[in-house]
Amino acid sequence: PFTNEILLGKALQGGVREKVELATKFGISFAEGKREIRGDPAYVRAACEASLKRLQVDSVDLYYQHRIDTRLPVEVTIGELKKLVDEGKIKYIGLSEASASTIRRAHAVHPITAVQLEWSLWSRDVEEDIIPTCRELGIGIVAYSPLGRGFLSSGPNFVESLPDNDFRKHLPRFQGENLEHNKTIFERVNDLAARKGCTPAQLALAWVHHQGDDVVPIPGTTKIENFNQNIGALSVKLTPEEIAELESFAAADAVKGDRYGFSAGTWKESETPPLSSWKGE
Repeated sequence: PFTNEILLGKALQGGVREKVELATKFGISFAEGKREIRGDPAYVRAACEASLKRLQVDSVDLYYQHRIDTRLPVEVTIGELKKLVDEGKIKYIGLSEASASTIRRAHAVHPITAVQLEWSLWSRDVEEDIIPTCRELGIGIVAYSPLGRGFLSSGPNFVESLPDNDFRKHLPRFQGENLEHNKTIFERVNDLAARKGCTPAQLALAWVHHQGDDVVPIPGTTKIENFNQNIGALSVKLTPEEIAELESFAAADAVKGDRYGFSAGTWKESETPPLSSWKGE
């Protein structure tokens, strides 16, 4: 665990730290092999200080709460993060997979700088409430899985090549009748990409880029070739008509199957108790 932070800590040496914006996250504990979502003040502080040590830095620029701990008021978690800001250990606070009401409550304690959420042609239900809330409050939007976990870049056939321990293979959208239905979405994206002279991945990323200057997609990749292809999406320009065409066959209700096989830990179940219920640790 935490290998990414350890490796990044080594890479940041030699004056590199001053040249980058550094973000990391907390919120899931794996103590004694048990996965647990945590946002209690003691854990928040311990997690932050452990990250700083692994990263070999004095502070991080953006610190995300990766998942919302629904056992305690979100104000309590953000209150501890605010202390870390005041101490200079973090610069900005971010949330991930938080509902609109949770975002509002958190923002009232300390300004939230960014909200990380799954947003793509493959996942558009956040457009109803969460995106408008972020924009009303001036919060940046960080779109994860902008390529639909590989579906919008490789198409449905890639599922067959996934190893059994790849969690994507077990997601509802990638199974049986759902996958068969969802093939049509990729086919239409692929057709428009061919007309545009770009790859389907570039087209899907371009759509996210065109949502606004306050949106930053973070596609993951393990290959330099794909990384360069993703960068190429910046040069793909879409007309209003092309955006409308993309959205017509990738409407919020067009995709069959949930993002996950569960709702716990997602924004749909991120409501927390009222602050008045908090009795302290």
